[in-house]
Amino acid sequence: QVQLVESGGGLVQTGGSLRLSCAVSGRSFSTYMMAWFRQAPGKEREFVALLNWKNTYTSYIDSVKGRFTISGDNAKNTVYLQMNSLKPEDAAVYYCAMGDSSGWNYWGQGTQVTVSS
Repeated sequence: QVQLVESGGGLVQTGGSLRLSCAVSGRSFSTYMMAWFRQAPGKEREFVALLNWKNTYTSYIDSVKGRFTISGDNAKNTVYLQMNSLKPEDAAVYYCAMGDSSGWNYWGQGTQVTVSS
């Protein structure tokens, strides 16, 4: 059974940093694409960042470029999202997802990020 478990969310002041982790069990993520999504209250879930299984390609939504970094540790089967210079508009529930060409097949339960102004 594949499980994705996020951690690392919390309350941070504007300009602060957080590092989210997504631990994958039941399957090695090294053969999949990994991504982070987020959903703020009243808004649709949106893509934030993506990492390919070789850890050689990343992609980001424009609003987080230069501030967020996605990375993976194949040995730990864990994907990270380092978030710096956080803004109130970054506040959301952040979800980790794992997928392939057929879609995002596996999702975590989400971790809350709150940014105070």
